[in-house]
Amino acid sequence: MSVSRRRGSHGTRHDGTKLANSQYNQRVMRDDYDIIVIGGGHAGAEAAWAAARLGARTALVTFQRAAIGRMSCNPAIGGIGKGQMVREIDALGGLMGLATDEAGIQFRMLNRSKGPAVWAPRAQCDREHYAAVVQRLLSECPNLTIIEAGVESLVADAIPLGHGGDGSDHVEPPPRLHSHAHAAAAPSSVHHRIAGVRLTSGTTLAGRAVVVTSGTFLRALMHCGEQKTPGGRIGEAAADGLSRSLAALGLTLGRLKTGTPPRVHRDSVDYARLEIQPGDDPPVPFSFLTEKIGQPQIPCWIAFTSPAVHDVIRANLDRAPMYSGQIASRGPRYCPSIEDKVVRFADKDRHQLFLEPEGRASDRIYVNGISTSLPQDVQQQIVTLIDGLSNARILQWGYAVEYDFVPPEQIDASLMTKRVAGLFLAGQINGTSGYEEAAAQGLLAGINAARWLAGQPCVTLRRDQAYVGVMIDDLVTRGVTEPYRMFTSRAEHRTLLRYDNADDRLTPLGRVIGLVDDRRWSKFTQQRHIQEQLASRLAVLRVNGKSAAEWLKQPDADAATLVNRFPELGEFSDHGHIWTRVVTELKYEGYLLRERRMIERVRELESRPIPIHLDYSAIPHLRRETVERLDAIRPATLGQAGRVSGVSPADITILMVHLASLDDR
Repeated sequence: MSVSRRRGSHGTRHDGTKLANSQYNQRVMRDDYDIIVIGGGHAGAEAAWAAARLGARTALVTFQRAAIGRMSCNPAIGGIGKGQMVREIDALGGLMGLATDEAGIQFRMLNRSKGPAVWAPRAQCDREHYAAVVQRLLSECPNLTIIEAGVESLVADAIPLGHGGDGSDHVEPPPRLHSHAHAAAAPSSVHHRIAGVRLTSGTTLAGRAVVVTSGTFLRALMHCGEQKTPGGRIGEAAADGLSRSLAALGLTLGRLKTGTPPRVHRDSVDYARLEIQPGDDPPVPFSFLTEKIGQPQIPCWIAFTSPAVHDVIRANLDRAPMYSGQIASRGPRYCPSIEDKVVRFADKDRHQLFLEPEGRASDRIYVNGISTSLPQDVQQQIVTLIDGLSNARILQWGYAVEYDFVPPEQIDASLMTKRVAGLFLAGQINGTSGYEEAAAQGLLAGINAARWLAGQPCVTLRRDQAYVGVMIDDLVTRGVTEPYRMFTSRAEHRTLLRYDNADDRLTPLGRVIGLVDDRRWSKFTQQRHIQEQLASRLAVLRVNGKSAAEWLKQPDADAATLVNRFPELGEFSDHGHIWTRVVTELKYEGYLLRERRMIERVRELESRPIPIHLDYSAIPHLRRETVERLDAIRPATLGQAGRVSGVSPADITILMVHLASLDDR
């Protein structure tokens, strides 16, 4: 995809003042990029990867090149809901699955005791190896320049409403799939168009689109007991100027917090007192390109807290930043600190912990389950009271991080901000938690930034199409009050959104977009052909008077029994993942048919667009609360409007009638 470059007519300093275009470019504009990605975390890596591979001249600006792809917290990828998203990222042509398969040290399929609809792959990774793989892949990516620098502010052109010449606030490049991005809910009469970024060195990079993937670094403050240190993670500075710049452009900021547990030295752990947790044999890869996981796996271990641990925590709650008032922002409800667990679940006398190696050669063991910001002396007591850790040496103390985020009602489903054309946000800046949520957003933001610049419709994923679509729809229609984490329970169509069929759902789309290369497409078409051959063979083979396909629908029927009975099916024995997919489709055929019929029934609402400039206050009988919510979110369709918090089915009926009256005029 070819992306042309074009500058705006005015420049804007970080303090909001303007310079004439020629003076501005001569004085501070240096390199000219199509897309600038701010931040080298999981969202930034995917955004840069996607944008550059789609032909956009891309700059990835990060504090440290060596920190790209760094796993700040647990070096693990996947999990419930998250593993499905990683498979979706891979199916679209992203890099997280590839990096995980190469750097993984233990692979497990979660939820095996439940139905395949909620099976979820997870992998413990070698922390340093994972980052090295991501850095290598990006270094080999054409059209991508990596710049070690901090970003002080965004550069944007002020654009009066009516810029488009037709009385609208439409901003070029024009085409958008759901073009409500420029109908911002802010009271300002001015919109902006992004023009670049100003580095902390004073140099300004020109860029026609910018993707901000700042993670936990916006005005970040780390807490460990009474100690407060500016920074987004240990040893790395905060990004204060960027917060001010986002606010100056009219974006509302909020505050969230996350945390991490202590790490202990592997040689100080008494493994004999712990329960071993091995990986799966054979392990299931994340990437559809990976034939098999060849590297040996290493175990993790299970431990537990105790009443003595809980007593120490309760006795020191006045020193815990979350309870002393030192931290006022909300943390993730589904990944609470050990302080929260002890307070909220006071009836429990123990909590399960997982001791997870940070790498094959690493001395560090991640103590998953005791995320904390308690003072160091209290952490020492807690750790040594855990059975198996009585002699543990702590290599890194746990801490909490407070950081700014942009409440996601201010972006649309393409992840572009409604106030600033060409400014995309992805990852924790949108109020999410987790590497997988960040990477999925980064991939979509990179894709859409490149497509927007090329004058192509932006890509949005439906709720029945991908977990990624569920997440983004949740963010833009419902907002967040705490860090958002993906779960299978959030997806009403999870029977369709299985980990095993992500390529069927998304690889053809990735091919159309341009991210799926010939190698991936060739493998996908070959696998689909084998799947069709197997399904056809099962339709004609007879078992007890019925087809093998019908026989497999029985609860106790399995593929192994069938292969033993029909040796000719042995040619498919090397394709266990295809067997799994075909058998799952057969066993759940009735559910899947009902699910697809339901989707078709609601598709009409999803396809009914709402005009960009619809005046909700002028619609008779619409409640004031509804008007305020719809005006703030600016949903693109009736279906999306129905998912906005505070909007009732009766409100949607009123809105439908009003839209029908507009059609009749």
